[in-house]
Parts: sequence; C-alpha cells; structure tokens
Amino acid sequence: MILAEPPELKRYGGIERAAALMLVLGKDHGAQIWEHLSVDEIKELSATISTLGRVPSAAAEHLLIAFAGEVSAMNALHGSFETTERLLDGILPSDRVREIMEDIRGPAGRTMWDKLSNVSEAVLAGYLKNEYPQTVAVILSKLKADHAARVLGQLPREIAIDVVQRMLRMETVQKDVLLQVEQTLRSEFMSNLSRAQRRDPHEAMAEVFNAMDRSTEQSILGSLDEHAPESAERIRALMFTFEDLGSLIPTAVSAIVRQADKRQMALALKGAPDQIRQLFMSTMTERSAKLMREDMAGMGPVRARDCEEAQTALVRLAKSLADRGEIVLADPKSDDAMIV
Repeated sequence: MILAEPPELKRYGGIERAAALMLVLGKDHGAQIWEHLSVDEIKELSATISTLGRVPSAAAEHLLIAFAGEVSAMNALHGSFETTERLLDGILPSDRVREIMEDIRGPAGRTMWDKLSNVSEAVLAGYLKNEYPQTVAVILSKLKADHAARVLGQLPREIAIDVVQRMLRMETVQKDVLLQVEQTLRSEFMSNLSRAQRRDPHEAMAEVFNAMDRSTEQSILGSLDEHAPESAERIRALMFTFEDLGSLIPTAVSAIVRQADKRQMALALKGAPDQIRQLFMSTMTERSAKLMREDMAGMGPVRARDCEEAQTALVRLAKSLADRGEIVLADPKSDDAMIV
C-alpha cells in the first residue's frame, strides 16, 4: 500500500526530509546514523534541523513509514560507489554530491589544493604541460613549495622557465580566477584521475607481506620466486621492513620512539641488529636509553617470533606516522622513491 504524501511534506526538499527524519528518530534511534556521517554532512544536517521549525505529525509519520518501507523491501544491501552516489543524490545538492564522491574516489584532501598535494608530481606535470603557462603559475603558487619544486622539475625546461617568470611577476590572484581554476581542475583533471587510478596489486600485497610473521613471509615469497619471480621481486621492492628503519634520519626515529609502546620497543630492539639498536638508543635521553637497556636485559631469553611481531608493530607505527605526514620514510631500495 502506497501512502499519499501529506501536503505539509511537499515544501520539503531532499535535505529538509533527511533533517526531519533525523529529528524524528531522535538521539537514541538516530545515533548510529550520525556516527557514519562526515563532519560536513553533520554540519549541513544540523543547520537544516535548526531552521525546520515545527514538523507536522503527518509529515513525521509519512517519513518514518516511507523509510521503514524502503528498508524492508530490500532483500539485501550492497554498498558501492554507485549506490552511495544514488543515496546522496536524494539528500544533498548535486554539486555537493560531486565533491563528496571525488573525496571518496580521488586523492584525499579537504580542498582542491590539498588534493593536488597528494598527486604525484609526474602525473600533475603531465597534465600541466598542456595548460596555458599563466594557469600553471597560478596552480603552482597555491601548492606547498617542495611539491611545486618537484612539479617544476618534471616540466619541460622551456615551460618551467616561463612559469617561474610568471610566478615572479604574479600579483594577488583574484578570487573568481581561483574559483575558475579550481572548477577546471575538478571537472577535467581530478575526475579523470579518479577514473584512471588503479592501485598496483603488488603494492597491496606488499602491505600484506609486511604484516606477516617472518617465517610465513619467507616461505610464501620463496614459493612465489619459483612460480612468478617477477612478482616476487616487485613485492620485495615495495615492502618496507624493520631492517629498513635503520636508514631513517634520527628525527624520524625520534618520532617513532616517542610514540611507541616502550615494552614493545624493548622487545623489538632485543632482537634487532646492533646498527638499528644503536640508532634508536642514540635518539633517547641518557636516562631513557639506560632504562631501555635494563628492560631488555630483564626480559631474559625471548622467542624470536615475539621479537618479530614487536618489530612488525614498529614498522606499522612508522608507516602510520608517514601517512599522517609526521615523518618521511626513504625507501633504501630506490634512489629517489619515497614511501608515504
């Protein structure tokens, strides 16, 4: 049975209906829905709720019945990019939906300039070399200096020189010009990049191997050497191991030491090569290093497996800090590659 929509509900758009439904559900029944919303969505829904005024009982009842009917009619729920986009289309304006989906599909970042900072300089330069130099100058002026420098290094020399000269002569960029550039980047570059991006499966597998215990890793990679030697070599090149921590600069090691569980770190260092042990100790205060040595000595004999698990945990912490931009992990297997 399809209930007729009450007249009071006709003045509600998509966002107003969503806000009214959340208001009707209240704190107890709506809490789990709020937990799955982004900060921006919460702000938008909250602002709409604050301006709803009185919600007629007929409108509230219709929203609840319609909501319950749609859920009960589903045999199963399937989450995907497409279903997410269809769901948001019924709640938010189309431009807001587009921005949210770009955030989900494309490089992370709250603003367009944040997003560009997460795009490889080679990919970004490949797009910019076909743009008007003044546009390139505007874009590079909005990026962080180190990222802009790497992009310039990837551009053809003549273009790079032209762009630098324009950046030197550039005055304050008008807001409408920036908005136009952002819109072009969003519609032409970021959307195409989102569709084109496909993660190398070897990268995902390298992360899986990083999380394995040492014996399992060596056993499976050994078998892979026989059946798919090129894949095994690629995975090894992408893995970041505990031994690779020995190549980090002292400030990066210091950040790991500050945030690591001290008991776990003592266990990891007990089974570590002398070079890595000394590197970690050198970033500690004299008193902290003394306490760490005492903890290691007080453990007595420990299982190699326990040491390896503690070392894997330190590697995960290092990669987590790198993901947050707090440290940079230089990959010793490559002259210029960076793991971030």
